[in-house]
Amino acid sequence: MQQAQAQTMASAAGITSGQIQKNRILGSNSKPFVGIVLKKPQQVGALPLHVRGSIASSPWKLFSPKAAAPKSGDGIRIAVLGASGYTGAEIVRFLASHPQFHTKVMTADRKAGEQFGSVFPHLRTLDLPRLVAIKDADFSDVDAVFCCLPHGTTQEIIKSLPRHLKIVDLSADFRLRDINEYAEWYGHSHRAPELQEEAVYGLTELQRDDIRNARLVANPGCYPTSIQLPLVPLVKAKLIKLTNIIIDAKSGVSGAGRGAKEANLYTEIAEGIHAYGITSHRHVPEIEQGLTDAAESKVTISFTPHLMCMTRGMQSTIYVELASGVTPRDLYEHLKSTYEDEEFVKLLHGSSTPHTNHVKGSNYCFMNVYEDRIPGRAIIISVIDNLVKGASGQALQNLNLMMGLPENMGLQYPPLFP
Repeated sequence: MQQAQAQTMASAAGITSGQIQKNRILGSNSKPFVGIVLKKPQQVGALPLHVRGSIASSPWKLFSPKAAAPKSGDGIRIAVLGASGYTGAEIVRFLASHPQFHTKVMTADRKAGEQFGSVFPHLRTLDLPRLVAIKDADFSDVDAVFCCLPHGTTQEIIKSLPRHLKIVDLSADFRLRDINEYAEWYGHSHRAPELQEEAVYGLTELQRDDIRNARLVANPGCYPTSIQLPLVPLVKAKLIKLTNIIIDAKSGVSGAGRGAKEANLYTEIAEGIHAYGITSHRHVPEIEQGLTDAAESKVTISFTPHLMCMTRGMQSTIYVELASGVTPRDLYEHLKSTYEDEEFVKLLHGSSTPHTNHVKGSNYCFMNVYEDRIPGRAIIISVIDNLVKGASGQALQNLNLMMGLPENMGLQYPPLFP
């Protein structure tokens, strides 16, 4: 798509600041090894990145915001529990432009009685209800709930909610199917095992059919999202070996939440990078659960997360061993065929490198595959915004599905750069 055409479409769709960025891919003098880094590329060109279902086209083909706008008194009524945290604020930001979802209840026990704009001044222009304590929340006029509460607090609260509510839980409380494994990793017994049996894991692109019919969806963690999106299709297709999967992941500080912690002070974080949760991060069993399901046999990974001195963003660099007779190009082509019609998962061209800055504020996951210098191995890089595709954006994508709406509704935000 030429730049002038893209800008015309974007203007017609109401985008005033989004730009179609150009990416460098292998040149046209030879047939490129698309998506894989060649050891000796003949030429590098400058061609526009072409993606199907891009922000400049697909969302407005799926629905018209004007046509979808609810009539007075209509719409789906939403409660946001834990609205004073980062994921809660992101949910509220997306709901503000959603044509069908309307925020009716917002809870924050420590901020009860306050206006939301005083807690998050960047959203002070929104017309929102006052924050209330959960015990004072009235769910009689609510259809669906986003639960943005801390891990370990959600099970009993969700158990107490009316059964008519559709719920997307952003905590880890319902992600692990095995309640004994949950107790091992989270340090206490599961407090709602009967709900765990009905909970559906909500990695949208890979569990779409189950999510549509669910009442309770366990929204995936940020690291598991960035890792499973590239790995699950490759494991299912038996293109990589199940042993020696190594994942080096890095996250912005917002992933640690908004609570005051000494380890997250500016002087503790600035001008440095450090690993944490080495061999013991709680996302490990969640990732292994998804890969084990895909492989139909036990998968164990080596996973080390790192904290970066940036607000938001996540990169997972994944090292895999190829199955016999498989090439890095096979990995690329399989991921390409898996996600070519997806709105939010994009495989980059040629030697383009996914950057966290290129998905900031959006629900996108950018990824690419590279040939390793070690024969028989490949490197996969996957980036997301940890607060959006890694949390609130995917949660909204899931509730859209649960409510029978286009899953991209309210998520037509191009990435924010610089």
